[in-house]
Amino acid sequence: MLIYNTLIKKKEEFKPINPPNVTMYSCGPTVYNYFHLGNARTFIMSDIIRRYLEYKGYKVKYVQNITDIDDKIIKKANEENTTTEKIACKYTSAFLEDIEKMNVKVATVYPKATEHITEMIDLIKKLEIKGVAYNVKGNVFYDVFKFPGYGKLSGKKIEELESGARVEINEEKKNPLDFSLWKKAKKGEPYWESPWGKGRPGWHIECSAMSLKHLGKTIDIHAGGNDLIFPHHENEIAQSEMANEKPFVNYWIHFGFLNIRKEKMSKSLGNFFTAREIFSKYPYGIIRLFFSQSHYRGPLDYDDTLLSSVEKGLEKITNLIDELKKQIEKSDQNGIVPDFNLSDYRKAFETAMDDDFNTPQAVAVIFDFVRDVNKVLSSDTNIAKSFFQDAIKYLKDTTQNVLGIINLEQGEKVENIDLLNDLINVLILIRQKAKEEKLYAFADEIRDRLNEIGVILQDGRDGTDYKIKKKN
Repeated sequence: MLIYNTLIKKKEEFKPINPPNVTMYSCGPTVYNYFHLGNARTFIMSDIIRRYLEYKGYKVKYVQNITDIDDKIIKKANEENTTTEKIACKYTSAFLEDIEKMNVKVATVYPKATEHITEMIDLIKKLEIKGVAYNVKGNVFYDVFKFPGYGKLSGKKIEELESGARVEINEEKKNPLDFSLWKKAKKGEPYWESPWGKGRPGWHIECSAMSLKHLGKTIDIHAGGNDLIFPHHENEIAQSEMANEKPFVNYWIHFGFLNIRKEKMSKSLGNFFTAREIFSKYPYGIIRLFFSQSHYRGPLDYDDTLLSSVEKGLEKITNLIDELKKQIEKSDQNGIVPDFNLSDYRKAFETAMDDDFNTPQAVAVIFDFVRDVNKVLSSDTNIAKSFFQDAIKYLKDTTQNVLGIINLEQGEKVENIDLLNDLINVLILIRQKAKEEKLYAFADEIRDRLNEIGVILQDGRDGTDYKIKKKN
């Protein structure tokens, strides 16, 4: 298996530290808002990589952090006149709900930054002892010029980074590139006690500390978006390798941007859709297939019209599955086994995925398989049940278990959930129009009736959301 390693800028053979075990860390959300579709691409493609490693027989310990203390969270809490804990709790729950809807497998661990403050303080103290961290009136910085390998991930010289880096201006720093390890608490901000006074950790030290605790000093794979290469991942390397005196990560995997009209989708540009919005319109299979049809390292342009063609492709797969299930019910083992070598399609799928997780080629193999099985089905031959069972197993192993596009066991259930979500959203829209027309009693009745059947509406600044109350 070959993986493109951002650190060396080329593909190399994957050799885990302790096979068949694989340690994998994927950067998770900063929980101050619903994550956008560009973030969803990172989460889904990380999930597919993890799934394929498991398909190959590896035991993956998959860690995805949750940043639950940050400047953005503090700003959001101030805007809504609430606490950072409530903001973080709300959007952590939303994150977990949304990735479940995206059919992303649950991580082995979801470490939260606020639960690892002790580990972060210990790591900063190590860096102080080694002379690379310095304290200025309660603010602790990392001196990047004291780490000889700084810039090796982004591939730039430190002088070039210094002149063009996206860093905040801070007169307390020795150099503009020096980054915060510990931030002195400002009035009204949450804080923790530390050897440097009351404060909170910097963003970069959080991931280093959580990775170290849950995966060890050196890990196999670290994944994240292209925008994290610098400064976040570069700083993680500097901290971790200086503190632990070992390589931090053996394989760095980075995902390309999701663009809207050739521009990166981002909250700062305002040209984004939340994953929650998109998944209220499209089932997860369409979005996962859409992402799988482009290579994870390249950019991808989002367009609603593209999803229509993706939907047709998904229908070809699900239609074949429906037909195969029917044939299994009515056929027997005494039929003819067609001259159809399933192992060729399995080998072709694996060849594609072994080449740096080439999902576009893997999807093409699946569609070739669908086409060729349909040709067999169109014959009038009495076909043995085993052929249909083997065809279903192939789709389960590849399209379900690796790409996560379908769910053979719960197909009908998923469709019913999608229909339920659509109906609830229609009722929310009707209720909103009733309120606009000052039909408040009618709007309240819709809310109350939904509440009686376990659908709880939640009105907020960004509109109305809902949750379904679990039955005991």
